[in-house]
Amino acid sequence: MCMSILDRSRSVARPGYSKWLIPPAALAVHLSIGQVYAFSVFKTSLVDHFGTSQTPVAAIFSIAIVMLGLSAAVLGTWVEREGPRKAMVAAALCWGIGFMVGSLGIATSQLWLLYLGYGVIGGIGLGIGYISPVSTLMKWFPDRPGLATGMAIMGFGGGALIASPLSNKLLGTFDSGFDGKTGSVADGHALTMTFLVLGVAYLVFMLFGASLIRVPPESTDAAGTKTPAGQMTGRNGAMVRASEAIRTKQFWLLWVVLFCNVTAGIGILEQAAPMIQDFFRDGKTSTVTAAAAGGFVGVLSLANMAGRFVWSSTSDLIGRKPIYMIYLGVGIVTYLLLATVGHTSTGLFVLLAAVILSFYGGGFATIPAYLKDLFGTLEVGAIHGRLLTAWSAAGVAGPLIVNGFLDAAGKPGSLTNGDYRPALFTMVGVLVVGFVANLLVTDVSRDHFDAGATSDSAPDARASDTVDEGALR
Repeated sequence: MCMSILDRSRSVARPGYSKWLIPPAALAVHLSIGQVYAFSVFKTSLVDHFGTSQTPVAAIFSIAIVMLGLSAAVLGTWVEREGPRKAMVAAALCWGIGFMVGSLGIATSQLWLLYLGYGVIGGIGLGIGYISPVSTLMKWFPDRPGLATGMAIMGFGGGALIASPLSNKLLGTFDSGFDGKTGSVADGHALTMTFLVLGVAYLVFMLFGASLIRVPPESTDAAGTKTPAGQMTGRNGAMVRASEAIRTKQFWLLWVVLFCNVTAGIGILEQAAPMIQDFFRDGKTSTVTAAAAGGFVGVLSLANMAGRFVWSSTSDLIGRKPIYMIYLGVGIVTYLLLATVGHTSTGLFVLLAAVILSFYGGGFATIPAYLKDLFGTLEVGAIHGRLLTAWSAAGVAGPLIVNGFLDAAGKPGSLTNGDYRPALFTMVGVLVVGFVANLLVTDVSRDHFDAGATSDSAPDARASDTVDEGALR
């Protein structure tokens, strides 16, 4: 009985349901799983608690991001088949239980339980939760798919803005000696209880979102033919299944585009606080304090979040391909300026970095709409899930590129702006590759269309072609 409530058929919207309840439902999930961007809050305390170096603790975050991409790819078709409500409940359970298992690992000083809990189980929750509301949003807002996905994915970028101060507050509540300042370390009990409280809180909040979510009802034309709920064709009437989409060159070109855009952004995001201090270092002393560096990280989080909504919404007006030309083309110029003149002014440095991070966030939010333009909405969630493996790969490549050059240049605390230039110029090359890949994106051949789905959606094909032609170009 409980499982039947989660079935797709039980989540079809009834007359009078407002589509404006869908964005809050999606935000409830994305704000929760967006906590992953605030994991660094626990890093110093976890290193101290387990008596290990930074690398084993940093691996917890890396495992979670890898599992995000893998679970989204493997379970994307299941999410499309079973519907958003069941998927969001599964994501809530995985994310919440992941925190609880991690809490047990801290309490028993078993680091492997943190790998299993937060990394593997929580990472699966990240992947399912990230993709579960996306295709539903586009079906409810067919005329503004960029706006729709931006409303949800904005929450993922902004989740850290809530999670970071909340986590510090909880750590301070359970450990009176922890004040959240640089070098402050929370004890094992505070970490254990904070993970436990967050796990319960996120579980409840995500289940609330799942209770709100609905899929649009089927439409019936004058002849009595039923069209699947909210189904929309892509360019030239495209309706492509996920298994067929990965056989197209368009899918892999977009994989390269997303990989390059994320690699460039995450390289700065991962190194943000020490980077601004190193850029303005006079001898051994930086003119940027630790507190100011923390504020800089907050500014980047805001830029990341705003970019997801503003740029994705803009793509509805100017098209998906042009917006990625901006992300990648202007990104090239911005990186060059950051490498050559970024050290001349802190204000200029912050502005350039914020622009880069806004493109980073915008790239995430726009890609589902780009996929809809090319492949239709038949299995766009599953296709999106497979494409997110590019994020997993970039999550490894970006930090490796930056840290590789910095490790060769010297030790932390002694680096200067010049030590970052090789990494920044490398990112310019990465963005050039992405820019070229985006230029090569064309319509999907009809050979890849699903014949049955295309014929079922034929009444809407002409109108969809008109909208999508402008969106892609």
